[in-house]
Amino acid sequence: SRAEDADLRWWALRALAEIHAPQVPPRLAEALADPDPAVRQAAALGLRLQPTAEAVDALVALLSGPDRLLARLAADALIAIGPQAVPALIRAIEQGHPHGRVPAARALAAIGDPRAIPTLFALLDDPSPLATAYAEEGLERLGIGMVFFSPN
Repeated sequence: SRAEDADLRWWALRALAEIHAPQVPPRLAEALADPDPAVRQAAALGLRLQPTAEAVDALVALLSGPDRLLARLAADALIAIGPQAVPALIRAIEQGHPHGRVPAARALAAIGDPRAIPTLFALLDDPSPLATAYAEEGLERLGIGMVFFSPN
């Protein structure tokens, strides 16, 4: 049955995520498009354990999807990928769906790359208090913190 196939794919991905070999991350990245939500979640979790820049675009696309657990796992994988994910995360915040801004802001804040500073500053005015909090955290991590300017 279809459910058993998804269960099998889930377990296969979980096992693969523990095998450190060059052919594993591309397989995990492919599974981000699996029809089963649990399998996509397992793939994102695996990519946190075995990050690859090849998966950045697919992971960023998941940040604004309806599955909030998957969005969180995708953000975790992007954090593990690190600086190579920064340009795509900046684009997601500046041009992407508003739903994806919070997980993208969390990932940018955690990565702590100076290229994200203008985007993090822009998020200080975001309508989402969570996005603003992550922006403050990211700026603090970068040693900028809250600086208030006087008009004089």
